[in-house]
Amino acid sequence: MAHKALTPLALLSFLLISVLLRTSYAGNIAVYWGQNTNEGSLADACNSGNYKYVIIGFLATFGNNQTPLLNLAGHCDPTSNQCTSLSADINTCQSQGIKVMLSLGGGAGGYYLASPDDARNVAQYLWDNFLGGQSSSRPLGDAVLDGIDFDIEGGTTQHWDELVKALSGFSQQRKVYLSAAPQCPFPDAWLKSAIETGLLDFVWVQFYNNSPCDGYVPPDVLVSDVLPAIKASSKYGGVMLWSRFYDKSYSTTIKPSV
Repeated sequence: MAHKALTPLALLSFLLISVLLRTSYAGNIAVYWGQNTNEGSLADACNSGNYKYVIIGFLATFGNNQTPLLNLAGHCDPTSNQCTSLSADINTCQSQGIKVMLSLGGGAGGYYLASPDDARNVAQYLWDNFLGGQSSSRPLGDAVLDGIDFDIEGGTTQHWDELVKALSGFSQQRKVYLSAAPQCPFPDAWLKSAIETGLLDFVWVQFYNNSPCDGYVPPDVLVSDVLPAIKASSKYGGVMLWSRFYDKSYSTTIKPSV
């Protein structure tokens, strides 16, 4: 999803939530943040009042004995610990009841899971450095994120289910929300096994970058024609947008109807 020449036409994805949350009576809006320096701060996104979930993208390098590395496209330099300054923004978002998650992968990056043990090691790293664990070198500072998102578009098709299971196990200590952003062709080439674990809280499908499920849905059409049809589903949970930069007024227009 990251590092692509996305246009405002490549904006919309429906958010389908898992069986565990199928009794939700209202939809919410999720948005990706972190891949354009002109999209404003993380706090700005949350202060808009339009989003329930903000996904920071991306942890683009991890696994296979690599040193994990964030790519936030110029928002901050993770190699000099500048991204710890985001801790205050994360706390600002969470104080408003917004869930802040970290997305793994993206459209470009050096991520790969070599084995089940590698998956478990990555899970431990994520817990210690971004979630409820303890580490002396947390890349985003002391703030504790709410969960992990899987935007896996390369590397390997294996062991993502082991990573999901390992992360889910930490929920015994503190709830770890888990989500995935598969491509719209079904089943997804990378995340099929992860989705089939049944442990994901959210699945927000990428209805863009893949023909024939690509294209722009004007907000008035979404409100009048699309949402009434899909809100009848017991698994409906709202709308996901790529990304904060392209969301000039889309979320404001659709929010009352989501």
